[in-house]
Amino acid sequence: MTDLKRFTGHGVLVTGAARGIGAAVARRVAEEGGRVLLTDQDAEEAERTAAGLREQGFAAEALGCDVADADAVRAAVAHAVDLFGSLDVLVTCAAHCTRDAARFEDDADESWALDLDITLTGTYRCCRAALPHLAASGRGAIVAIGSVNGIQDFGNHAYSAAKAGLASLARTLAGHAARRGVRVNVVAPGTVRTSAWEGRDVELAAVRPLYPLGRIGEPEDVAAAVAFLASGDAAWITGTTLVVDGGLTAVNTGFRTAIDGAGAS
Repeated sequence: MTDLKRFTGHGVLVTGAARGIGAAVARRVAEEGGRVLLTDQDAEEAERTAAGLREQGFAAEALGCDVADADAVRAAVAHAVDLFGSLDVLVTCAAHCTRDAARFEDDADESWALDLDITLTGTYRCCRAALPHLAASGRGAIVAIGSVNGIQDFGNHAYSAAKAGLASLARTLAGHAARRGVRVNVVAPGTVRTSAWEGRDVELAAVRPLYPLGRIGEPEDVAAAVAFLASGDAAWITGTTLVVDGGLTAVNTGFRTAIDGAGAS
């Protein structure tokens, strides 16, 4: 629980908020005084997450929303404005990741299209619907959840291309939206302990030593970065990607380990 109250009076819409990073973002913003609409394709789970927040005295509502459906996105934005009287912050967490085929040439067009449609175009749809309301609020901010996959090679061709596209979209949209008083940024996490990694403890244990800070990320790590970029504390930051990865992309841990090992022999 944080003592900060940077979102008092703010209306906030979070996509992909039923669980994982999206749920952690919704909680962090609510803890800081924000009124949050949690949206997700899984409407029932989103409602359970929102109900848990309400039980703790926070202002949270839920709505089913598939970001692949432009009409559903527009309806979610309109619902947030109706609920809160304004929309001040949009956080896009919804994404889709398809495992690569063993050979690149065996990847299917459908898998490529799905990952880009949910992860990149879904964010585009949300930004397009929300921008007029964010501009009207006078303190609008957009934060998209990117990934280190958009920066370096960690596999997953379509997902990685989509996440890289988010950083580009943030830059071009930031240039346009700045004139309207809206900031646009990206948070790019490394490996985060979410439901996507359930049953994959062996893989998590294998990659943990690659992180200079010695651990896998938690959803709350990402939520803290999102809250900063969405808040007035980041009032002079737009068009940037904040990497939240425990040092993974900054430090070549494998190289250092190899050199240290060779020097010790």
